Amino acid sequence: MQSSPLRVIVAKPGLDGHDRGAKVVARALRDAGVEVIYTGLHQTPAQIVATAVQEDVDGIGLSVLSGAHMTAFAEVIKLLRQEDAEDIVVFGGGIIPTDDVENLLEEGVAALFTPGTSMATVVDWVTAHVGADKEASRHVTA
Repeated sequence: MQSSPLRVIVAKPGLDGHDRGAKVVARALRDAGVEVIYTGLHQTPAQIVATAVQEDVDGIGLSVLSGAHMTAFAEVIKLLRQEDAEDIVVFGGGIIPTDDVENLLEEGVAALFTPGTSMATVVDWVTAHVGADKEASRHVTA
């Protein structure tokens, strides 16, 4: 168990302008004692990773509703590898078709939370797995 609070970025990559869900997740995590940095709308994967490295976060939560989930998650993971920051856990949620879930998990996304997931489920997973062993179990919630 780590001694300092978890530090997590909640980010909205790409052109998706709907951030209500991301803000709800950010607030739930904050209320659970997680230090949350919300990066705002229209962030590029490079901006998200640069912020993550600069802020020394434990995790990145991506919210994708635009259909760009395959590209956004893959680019963030690729850039984390380039920055030698693979210890930062990537998780996320949004409108992600079932057919894409397995591919994202294989790419290195640690957990995906789809519509209908309770905030308690997200908070419990983040507090149990972010900042913990990178080989923590993969997780999908419908």
